[in-house]
Amino acid sequence: MDYKKNPWPMMLSFLFICLSLNNHPSLGVDTISADQPLSGDQTIISNGWSFELGFFTPDKSPRSNYYIGMWYKKNSRRTIVWVANRETPVSNRFSCELRISDGNLVLFNESQIPIWSTNLSSTSSGPLEAVLLDEGNFVLRDGSANSSKLLWQSFDNPTHTWLPGGKIAYNNKTKQNVQIISWKNSEDPAPGPFALELQQNTSSFIIRWNKSVPYWNSGPWDGKIFSWVPEMSRNYFTNVSYVSNENESYMTYSLYDPSIISGFVMDISGQIQQLSWLESTKQWNLLWSQPRTQCEVYAFCGPFGLCNQQSLAFCSCLQGFQATSSNNWNLSDFSAGCARKTSLQCGNDSLANGKRDEFWEMPNMKFPDHPQTVAVGNSSECESTCLNNCSCTAYAYGHHCSIWIGDLLNLKQLTSSDTSGGTLYLKLATSELSISPPSKKRMTLLLISGITSAIVLCASISMCIWQRKMSKRKENRQINERNQAHRMLHSESHVQELIDLGELKEEDEKGLDLPFYDLESIRVATGNFSDENKLGQGGYGPVYKGKLPSGQEIAHRNLVRLHGYCIEGSEKILLYEYMPNKSLDFFIFDQKQSMSLDWEMRFNIILGIARGILYLHQDSRLRIIHRDLKTSNILLDHKMNPKISDFGLARIVGDRQSEAITSKVAGTYGYMSPEYVIDGIFSIKSDVFSFGVVLLEIISGKRNTGFYKSEQAMSLLGYAWGLWTDNMLMDLMDETLQDTCIADQFVKCLNIGLLCVQANPSDRPTLSIVIKMLDGETVNLPTPKRPAFFIGRDQSSSTSSNKPESINEVTNSLEAR
Repeated sequence: MDYKKNPWPMMLSFLFICLSLNNHPSLGVDTISADQPLSGDQTIISNGWSFELGFFTPDKSPRSNYYIGMWYKKNSRRTIVWVANRETPVSNRFSCELRISDGNLVLFNESQIPIWSTNLSSTSSGPLEAVLLDEGNFVLRDGSANSSKLLWQSFDNPTHTWLPGGKIAYNNKTKQNVQIISWKNSEDPAPGPFALELQQNTSSFIIRWNKSVPYWNSGPWDGKIFSWVPEMSRNYFTNVSYVSNENESYMTYSLYDPSIISGFVMDISGQIQQLSWLESTKQWNLLWSQPRTQCEVYAFCGPFGLCNQQSLAFCSCLQGFQATSSNNWNLSDFSAGCARKTSLQCGNDSLANGKRDEFWEMPNMKFPDHPQTVAVGNSSECESTCLNNCSCTAYAYGHHCSIWIGDLLNLKQLTSSDTSGGTLYLKLATSELSISPPSKKRMTLLLISGITSAIVLCASISMCIWQRKMSKRKENRQINERNQAHRMLHSESHVQELIDLGELKEEDEKGLDLPFYDLESIRVATGNFSDENKLGQGGYGPVYKGKLPSGQEIAHRNLVRLHGYCIEGSEKILLYEYMPNKSLDFFIFDQKQSMSLDWEMRFNIILGIARGILYLHQDSRLRIIHRDLKTSNILLDHKMNPKISDFGLARIVGDRQSEAITSKVAGTYGYMSPEYVIDGIFSIKSDVFSFGVVLLEIISGKRNTGFYKSEQAMSLLGYAWGLWTDNMLMDLMDETLQDTCIADQFVKCLNIGLLCVQANPSDRPTLSIVIKMLDGETVNLPTPKRPAFFIGRDQSSSTSSNKPESINEVTNSLEAR
């Protein structure tokens, strides 16, 4: 084509190129050089298009705040991983430049004043260039041909993200740490209060608050995971390494699959998180985070903020306080905390004007840090000490008097099951505790309101009377049902106790709220106790299957519901609902039968048992503590659904009663909690302990009682704990589950089982929490503490009510029924 005759094609091509450059302001290279600075909307992109660097504005922050930052290029959602000028934003990016100047990489603001620099004191004499590498490392290097000398790199100066290939190091010579520091909040990349660093002379990480208070430790590195972060065992694509030499100690990591986008982030929540990008959902996937619960983060809610793990928002202000202007509890900035609504009167002034500060009672609290102990004789003197000290903000009195001066930090609301806390008394102005005298205008409004209320009350009085009658009827019906349930449970327990003692007589039929059956009808139902109807041998004798004339199938022992009893001569018989698949121990402890229980069935059985116990503890009209939960008392129906049986030892406690004491310990060795065996104290946490033992037996196929491995452990609990601490979790699995087991669910069950058998009852979760752990998808389960250990000696079921002896934290006891 003759362009001289027809120049339009060439002109259109030139115009297209200009428009393309205008729509794509990238420099088109990965390098900033002396004659090619970066400003405005320009960016540089790494060679493999993995990362991009340029000016950015955080989400929701003022549009006048711009920062030089780096983000994932292949990620459809811009995610910042490094920021240069964290504390000094610029307002006009078009008037600012990031350029090579005097041997450094320098960011100049609108007034051409340097606000950020690599701060190198000695540099190369040759030309310099700043290059964005494909692993996300932004480096300043000698620009000479074939030179690989790095003068500065962002990997040595990270902000809040630890990228693959980067190092978190401790310099043995300078005593300096390379830290990963959170943003101040979601709108401000300035350094926040939380920092992850390598602990000096160890292979473990710690997180500090305000560069001073350590509140989380990863535990030592064992070559695969950190000992206190077992969730890492489920992370199959990260290869972490620990290196230590005379110059430095550091942790680094790589990805087995470089195409995966993943990194560690020190989040504004105060948690270290490992994230993985899922392009299919356009979202970040949380692999794990530590600390596991938000309230474990030190001072998370700031001064005078209360952290409550059971609350959706976690943080709230104390009575008499309100959120500061910069803090709306919106997951952006918690550290600002709360401020008083009303100033305290304090000292002599409060006496002169007739006002006096008072105290707000806050029960079941984890006390704030930094208490001061005061020598006083009683709680009244403790209160007076705080009241007369203008700097005192709260006090508590237990074994001694503690007062707090200034801000209250790290205050937490404990759950009802956690008894480790106490009552804190918060000093407030009187107006925050009582209603001030009403004004005349308010009195008028109150009068009008009172008259209106009286008219409404008179108009509806007949309705109230009718509702009261209906409510009374309903209450009486509930009381009757409650009394009937109480009598039924008491009767079952009483009947079994009388049989145990050999004292049940024919004349005892009166007064028992259970149907009585004559011996002849039971002979007919069981075919005269024929061998073909014999199910097995129970603790009281043989077990027979039978069918009453009404069609109701019955059986004699270890079955779900007690339907009746028989006393005739020497014959003493209990009639239970029939369950066709016998008890759980028939399957899991038999090498052949266990093969019929795959992982899905076992997991459903575990969940079903937990729901059954939760019903007894919480959902039934009576709070019932079973006291004898074990695998032989878990019966399976025709669909292999579990049902809890044998309430002979069960006890009813008050709705608000958490524990009780008995002088006669009865239960089954290996399933009884330590506080019950030693002190006779039983509670819902006793059943939680038994559930934990049953859970571990189900997933391992091994009995806790009679378990003995001289080279490994003295009990199943000890064996499981050893595998947990050695990170050999899958070694506990029943061999028959190898083809069907879901690894994540197995690790979760092992974790929950060990949480349930912890020695201290307050450390064990409730069954409601257990069910949430089993049902939920979360991987952030608490780390269990060492379980209670028992020496197994016998698999028999001999009865005993003797208390055990405790020697070197190992309890020896006879086994109760």
